[in-house]
Amino acid sequence: MSEHPTIRPQPGILDIELYVGGDASLAGHAEVLKLSSNENPAGASPRAIEAYRATGVSLHRYPSTDHRALRTAIAEVHGLDAGRIVCGNGSDEIIALLTQAYAGPGREVVHTEHGFAMYRISALAAGATPVEVRERARCTDVDAILAACTERTALVFIANPNNPTGTMIGADEVARLAAGLPPQALLVLDGAYAEFVAGFDGHAGLVDARDNVVMTRTFSKIHGLGGLRVGWGYAPAHVVDVLNRVRGPFNVSAPALAAAEAAIRDTGFTARCLAENTANRAALTAALRASGVACDDSEANFVLARFASPAEAEACDRALRDAGIIVRRVAGYGFPEGLRITVGDAAACARVAATVADFLRVKA
Repeated sequence: MSEHPTIRPQPGILDIELYVGGDASLAGHAEVLKLSSNENPAGASPRAIEAYRATGVSLHRYPSTDHRALRTAIAEVHGLDAGRIVCGNGSDEIIALLTQAYAGPGREVVHTEHGFAMYRISALAAGATPVEVRERARCTDVDAILAACTERTALVFIANPNNPTGTMIGADEVARLAAGLPPQALLVLDGAYAEFVAGFDGHAGLVDARDNVVMTRTFSKIHGLGGLRVGWGYAPAHVVDVLNRVRGPFNVSAPALAAAEAAIRDTGFTARCLAENTANRAALTAALRASGVACDDSEANFVLARFASPAEAEACDRALRDAGIIVRRVAGYGFPEGLRITVGDAAACARVAATVADFLRVKA
């Protein structure tokens, strides 16, 4: 990193460590099995792909500024108030807009120790102070979060289910957290993986019941639109009003809006993806445990495999790469002994489990 002697960014910017995504290629391998970014192995809905292609003839037109068609589709599928939905360039943008609007110098943003990196990054970018709170056995600890809150707390972020642990806490605990926050603070519930929990509304009911809770969601995971960057938030009217004032007027492209609308309405495709993920996740977890690898029960589309030591995790990662398989090292999330493995299709899960088992057998 180079610094200019007189031209300086806002305080906090240079404290941000660059976000590094999951690798997508391996030297010496023409084709790889990519299980590093929690992508949907089924890809996107065929209806979403067709909707995306259909926008090609009108790329000279600006997209909708109010995202009305997509907000209406989301509201109809999830039973929400379309007027309280805000769309973004991925849920990352919703997170950034929240910190831009509500945090800043002298304010604090609370997040858990193994939480999504963008909470800390967005807080620093806004000039706020990130406050990291310990988890309990890789699960969000509500009491620890409440103890960390002060009169300077502006936002509290938790992902439920969490990334990279895959664990989640129950609705009663989340409600207790919302009720216990100081009056000036917003609770932001990151629901990027909510669709992988059958019958779960992502805490939308809590958003409806209170005026201090925001839910964020994404089209990048179960809907398979990571390449288009579409996310959304559901919030009290006073928060949506603020976010619409600070977001760019054309922050979501026309192809992305069209594909996302088709994806959210293809509920049959989503249900099939949920069923396949649930079955394959159980099989992968069981196989890893049978090889002696520790895994918590995951509620997402990945499994956090915890090895005996950081050295063993590094060696297993090398063995997987030698086999053309890319998983995610998560030392930066506080798990130097861990590998986060995306749940692929049945063949992919069997392949990664067999490679891990062979590695541990040879090592022994």
